[in-house]
Amino acid sequence: MERYDIAIIGTGPAGLSAALTAKARNKRFVLFGSRSLSAKVEKAHTVANYLGLPNISGEDMQKTFLSQIEDSGIEITEKKVTLVYPMGDYFSMQAGSDIYEAKTVIIAAGVTADKLLPGEEEYLGRGVSYCATCDAALYKGKSAVIVGYSPEEEREAEFMTEFADKVTYIPMYSQEPEFSSDSSDSDSSDIEVIRTKPVSISGGMKADTMVTEDGELRADGFFILRESVTPGQLVPGLKLDGNHVAVDRSMATNVPGCFAAGDITGMPYQYIKSAGEGNVAVLSAVKYLASK
Repeated sequence: MERYDIAIIGTGPAGLSAALTAKARNKRFVLFGSRSLSAKVEKAHTVANYLGLPNISGEDMQKTFLSQIEDSGIEITEKKVTLVYPMGDYFSMQAGSDIYEAKTVIIAAGVTADKLLPGEEEYLGRGVSYCATCDAALYKGKSAVIVGYSPEEEREAEFMTEFADKVTYIPMYSQEPEFSSDSSDSDSSDIEVIRTKPVSISGGMKADTMVTEDGELRADGFFILRESVTPGQLVPGLKLDGNHVAVDRSMATNVPGCFAAGDITGMPYQYIKSAGEGNVAVLSAVKYLASK
């Protein structure tokens, strides 16, 4: 298995800035994120204070970012990282059903406004999971409830039907899922779509019940698929400052070899601040690698 020098998680201004500098420093790195980059940037009406790009729309800024990344020959690995585990002198990362390794990690995944459900953290690993494709095989012949916060998660629900006897999908977005209970597709027809809002998760030794605004759902497993995993769940042992990752001026966290940059480190939530922090984080990672 290839072990990268640096793994960068996130394709907002912080992650892209880190990737450009990693490229300039000739480091072997992997950039996790989306080719659509950052929805937050794209939806911005006008950005007035980004140096060199005055009064630019978020959509045009997004195009400029993507053009520079492509011109630099930087590839984006379109997989969601759900776990980063410190292994001593390197990190093991779970992204979908694949495992990646890197000597250092830069977390630049932004902030999520979604709060954890009561019981979610308590039952994580005991009936609650953040990756359906990772754990689907454990639910062969069983039942699963999947809560999807974006249409991209529909693919995970479809994959789950290859194993579970019953799949219930709760979309947390307005548009209608591509599959439906009367779909002609054999896999998709096994998915029951319910429009409701999860309230909590409970159970005994394992989670077995999800309370919703409309009643209770019983299942063998519950998958909470947000667009990003909260930092405390992403890296075990990571020190937080409220909902943000605690860092020093070098963007280093309390976990050796792990750095963070951008909105995930706290306010102000400014694109130019995020880009600067991404640059500092990767330079600190390069220095850390040299010390080893």
